[in-house]
Amino acid sequence: MKKPAFRKKSGPGEAPEPVGSSRPAEPTEAAPAAGASRFAGKAGGTRTTPSLLAAAVVLAAVFGIAQVRPPAAPARADAAAAPTTAQVERTAAVCPQPLQGLTGSTTLTAYTPPGTGPATGGAGWLADAAAPAVPAAQPSGAPSAAATPTPTAPATPAAPVPDKNAAPADARLTLTKPGTPASGPAANGDTASGTGAVGTGALAPGFTVTQTTVVTEQRGLGLSGLTCTPAGTGFWFAGASTAGDRVDYLSLVNTESSAAVVDIKLYGDKGLIENDAANGLTVAPGSSQAVLLSTLSKGAVTDLAVHVVARSGRIGAALHAADGNKGADWIPASAAPAATQVLPGLPADTSAARLVVWAPPEDDADLKIQLSGKNGWFTPAGNESIHVKAGMVAAVDLGKVTRDEVAGLRLSPSDDKHPTPIVAGLRVDRAAGNGKSDAAWLAGSNPVGARATVADNRAGASTLFLTSAGDAATVRVTASAGSGGGTPATKEVQVPAGGTVALPAPEPAGLNGVFALTVETVSGGPVVAARMLSIPSKDVPMFTVQALRDDHSTVKVPQAAQDPGVVLR
Repeated sequence: MKKPAFRKKSGPGEAPEPVGSSRPAEPTEAAPAAGASRFAGKAGGTRTTPSLLAAAVVLAAVFGIAQVRPPAAPARADAAAAPTTAQVERTAAVCPQPLQGLTGSTTLTAYTPPGTGPATGGAGWLADAAAPAVPAAQPSGAPSAAATPTPTAPATPAAPVPDKNAAPADARLTLTKPGTPASGPAANGDTASGTGAVGTGALAPGFTVTQTTVVTEQRGLGLSGLTCTPAGTGFWFAGASTAGDRVDYLSLVNTESSAAVVDIKLYGDKGLIENDAANGLTVAPGSSQAVLLSTLSKGAVTDLAVHVVARSGRIGAALHAADGNKGADWIPASAAPAATQVLPGLPADTSAARLVVWAPPEDDADLKIQLSGKNGWFTPAGNESIHVKAGMVAAVDLGKVTRDEVAGLRLSPSDDKHPTPIVAGLRVDRAAGNGKSDAAWLAGSNPVGARATVADNRAGASTLFLTSAGDAATVRVTASAGSGGGTPATKEVQVPAGGTVALPAPEPAGLNGVFALTVETVSGGPVVAARMLSIPSKDVPMFTVQALRDDHSTVKVPQAAQDPGVVLR
């Protein structure tokens, strides 16, 4: 049966206006017509002189008050300029449609690391993307119908204000405390919607969600996993395809309260693929769409880069690739275009690898290909470099590039004086002796920073890959308590400069259920990291790889000081 070009999970309806529009401004007095006196008053005379006197009196009073009431303890200039650090109070993420076919099963796992800050209370929850996760706030200054009396009836009581820190009644999964993951099934069926996830209060700093899908039928066979990402306005993916048995879907999920308008740009080995059908897609609030890439590529294209741009609103975007019975997984969103990209997570038993790189329309890119082995960076024989034409995609088969050693891959300018921002993706295959295989996709990744977490780990099934992209580093790895019980475990790991270390994930004592892994950079680095989850099924070496990203659990808050002189500016 022919697959539909679009699969849409309808939401409650369109929002009255898209993000980017605004409430009409309050009425203001019109400017004087050309040639008319700007001092002209209403009929019957002028009121200019009293108005000026009144304005002068008001200014004098305000300035006088500011002068006689200075700050009790004025801050020093250097102290005022230094921002402070505060924990985030709300974290949100979007999980894509499971795209699990008719027989697949999908698990959602949420986790927040134990906090050290002052935040208390709050909640964490996941809900199907059929409505905004948090009720939209009423615009400031807007009248409340519930609180405004009418001439013929007494004022009705104000409606209770919803608690934005409480989980909704229809939450699919709730997280009750930091340090212990919560796990449960996603929506079932071939047309299941995406999922919105929110952590507030003490559950906001480091809140993360992992989505894992197992498909055992021949078409789409494989293990698919990803870490759910925040809604945004731009996403890059490298490594998509519409050739052979590939069936690639782009999942667009809108958990916001306003509609989003989205453009999808596809790039191949001949540049941008023009298609009006890829522009101006409207994603209603609280809805999901799955777009089949082959309907946009105008024929079979072996290697694609995909750029998703929300021209209005914000969305969650994710790209799923299925290669018949050769494997399936999510293609992770790449780090923003940069002259150097590091892709962690190549398993030692990689049986095949294919590198896909996009260069911007402004310039070609000449790049060095390097691998990070156990002792540092080295150049793989026969695959020393890659040339990418401006605005196009280039690809190269690397074969069994790891040669039985774990590795990370780095692309950097061949000439340091000629840096070109690029996007990169890498398909990795693992094959069993029976010829059955599975595939995973890696992408350019940012360092883990102070802390990063991946939520869904199983006993004996998780492996960590740690690559130092700079100096030698010390990394702390913590396994949380299990979702059903267990005692956390911590291990420190030394990573040589430019080297990659792989270790079976430490596991909590008395593990019951799934657990989370948190990676912290103690010193050195920067460090990029990935987690491989391996769950063999029916003699197929099913696996998936997720890069760990900085959880950005803290933000910089600028200092403020009183300045009475502001009334004179």
